[in-house]
Amino acid sequence: MTQQAETTTAPETLTVTIDGREIQARPGELVIAAAERNGVYIPRFCWHPRMKPVGMCRMCLVEIDGVRGLPPSCTTPVADGMVVHTESPAVKKAQDGVLEFLLINHPLDCPVCDRGGECPLQDQTFAFGPGESRFVEEKRHYAKPISISSLVHLDRERCVLCARCTRFADELAGDPLISFVERGNETQVLTFPDDPFTSYFSGNTVQLCPVGALLAKPYRFRARPWDLDEVESSCNLCAVGCRVAVQGSSNRVVRHLGIDSDPVNHSWLCDKGRFGFEALNAEERLTAPLVVRRPTERAAVTVEGSGGLTETTWGEALTQVADELRNVRELHGPDAIGVIGGARLTNEDAYAWTKLAKSVLRTDNVDCQLGDGLPAEVVLGLPKATITDACEAPVVVLLAPDLKEELPILYLRLRRAALDGHTTLVEVSPRDTGLTRHAAASLRYRPGEAAEVTRALVEGGSADADVAAASEIVRSAPGAVVVLGRPSLSESASSIASAASALAGLPGVRFLSALRRGNVHGALDMGMAPGVLPGRVPLDGGREWFGEAWGGVPEHRGLDTAGMLAAAAEGRMHALVLLGADPLSDFPDRALARRGLSNAGFVVAVDLFRTASVELADVVLPAAGYAEKSGSATNIEGRVTRLGQMVTAPGTARADWEIAVDVASRIGTELGFDTLEMLGDEVARVAPAYSGVTTSSLRHDKDGIVVPLAGVEREGPELLGAPDAADPGSPPAIDAYSLRLVTSRDLYDDGVHVVQNPFFAPLRRPAVLRLNHYDLDRLGVAPGGDVRVTSPRASLVLPVASDDGVPRGSAFLTYNLGAEGAADLLDAAAIVTDVRVETP
Repeated sequence: MTQQAETTTAPETLTVTIDGREIQARPGELVIAAAERNGVYIPRFCWHPRMKPVGMCRMCLVEIDGVRGLPPSCTTPVADGMVVHTESPAVKKAQDGVLEFLLINHPLDCPVCDRGGECPLQDQTFAFGPGESRFVEEKRHYAKPISISSLVHLDRERCVLCARCTRFADELAGDPLISFVERGNETQVLTFPDDPFTSYFSGNTVQLCPVGALLAKPYRFRARPWDLDEVESSCNLCAVGCRVAVQGSSNRVVRHLGIDSDPVNHSWLCDKGRFGFEALNAEERLTAPLVVRRPTERAAVTVEGSGGLTETTWGEALTQVADELRNVRELHGPDAIGVIGGARLTNEDAYAWTKLAKSVLRTDNVDCQLGDGLPAEVVLGLPKATITDACEAPVVVLLAPDLKEELPILYLRLRRAALDGHTTLVEVSPRDTGLTRHAAASLRYRPGEAAEVTRALVEGGSADADVAAASEIVRSAPGAVVVLGRPSLSESASSIASAASALAGLPGVRFLSALRRGNVHGALDMGMAPGVLPGRVPLDGGREWFGEAWGGVPEHRGLDTAGMLAAAAEGRMHALVLLGADPLSDFPDRALARRGLSNAGFVVAVDLFRTASVELADVVLPAAGYAEKSGSATNIEGRVTRLGQMVTAPGTARADWEIAVDVASRIGTELGFDTLEMLGDEVARVAPAYSGVTTSSLRHDKDGIVVPLAGVEREGPELLGAPDAADPGSPPAIDAYSLRLVTSRDLYDDGVHVVQNPFFAPLRRPAVLRLNHYDLDRLGVAPGGDVRVTSPRASLVLPVASDDGVPRGSAFLTYNLGAEGAADLLDAAAIVTDVRVETP
């Protein structure tokens, strides 16, 4: 006789009694978390829901029936039937004692402390403290404050040794640059000698600190919390779209705080996103329209020149823009007009400008990517994944730039997922990145050969042991997520698109875009790309739908940024509109950008600052920036979130969509909306992927809405599907004296929002050519000196350094650093760029 074994399953919830009230808790949940989820607050200093518990501060002690002593609730998991007391006499006495000890040496400088009014120590002393202290001894004194980085001050006297800052730096950021030193009574938090706290995520420790020990330099002595107004918004300095609280006072943004958005940023911000708003307050902001009084002389103006720009009225500037665009359309046809940029705009701004360009002007020469992205069909057509999908996928394939430099919070999320064992990283990159040490396999390829490596990953059977091992990882786990971007700007987008097509053959694969520009995904969704219409609709497939909704669309596919600049350089493009775009800095071929802007018949720039490209414009229109207008944005996963207006724009600067409406009206066509609500409703009605995404629905969903919405009936044409594989061509053979150039961005480059921020200026690193030590020895070049770097485009003298993270046969140069750099060496029409390195 056999006895069938009974199968048991773990209960989904446990019953726990806290302060006489029964609650439902999850198995394995900590007492402090279960209590807070059910409305019972247990005081704490060291515990944080996003970090591992350590039980250091002892403020969260509770009494549990049947348990000896007072265990800390932050390290005690719940059990079925557990009875917890958080307000018993024993607990109260313990809390009194903990606070009395913490205040022995804590200075009584609340009136001058930046944490005053929002300090957990201050609040808990009033709520749970003894009311008076028995200690009368002289308090400890340290030099205060000390600067531990360009962005953070440390006041050691206030520190309560909770270790939140050190744990975040080590566990989450992977930058253990701040730590406990000394012992006993002398224990303190410090950085290591001659090693400042140069983490990209240092500002998070300021927000985490439960006292005023860590202070943000940009906010210090700026305001009190009760003086601040606040709106929720999304950061626009990269494409992750981190949720932030924008705080301001006296019509000035003074602080960003991270909002705990579970699907996006977990309350973390990179330092660029946390402190980047300082550029909005720069005195160099454009505040009134500018025109060139003698347009015929503009072509002779150098990049450094002012072009004779003088202040004018909005009426005169808009009339000139409308007249010039109308005349170019009538004399040379709509193909002679191009629109470059748009990633700085909100979704509503982008839609308005797309409608103006593609419906009123009838040109499809529109591109929000400045030659540093991927074809719109690749970004929009491949099956999409969310950030959470990537962090929970069995395998993540990284075919992207260094995420730590370009999408820092995505880097944090994937790093944590890899360390916790939730996913396995397989990296395909032309050089080492911030995630290399966390990857199970790292495959190096020479620019131009990415497709060859990805095909080997998918098909298997490679003779290369590293590729074979990585292929086994990828092929054995269906449901992989590919993080897809441009690993190097010196490698053509078509080469990476071909590699992506190979990876699309993996079973159940989905793609997470790694384009970096703020709202580039929203701009693409709104049709700011050649061959695409709003709502992820192809031009040919949406011709009838948008012809009826708009009254007409372009007759054929237009040019991308490279094509527009080449046409302008050859005299075939007679009008260019720059929407927050600076091709002279951002387009990866500065020679072509310079010729294109100089030879274009008419250039209008809509921007916040007088960049090098703006100086070559005939008309400059000042635009409202981040936190100065409302709207929405779309991040890398297709999540649409609201942007809040905190302050008014300086001078007479206006929202971009309002400028588009006025230009269209002066041309003789009304766009059909006069308010932001009307514009948003039209997007929801006309753009198929945004069906159901109304202003009202966004207002009630703080984490945003991933489009297209599941279960919503959509009218209109079919959305873009996965693109056909394109042959990018073969890269040229490289000779024995040349190296293949690799170039990508640093977080702090020479972008306008960094240059115009006084706190970021010291963080920029000089441009250095990095070579493998083998190539340095082979070429007879000593590290630390200067070398001459020559490409078919230019010859530059740069310092050189040894870096074995760069494979043999390649050379790495950071993009957009210095007056001369990678953009001068690149040819936008080439598949790859080869350089020769020699002593000057």
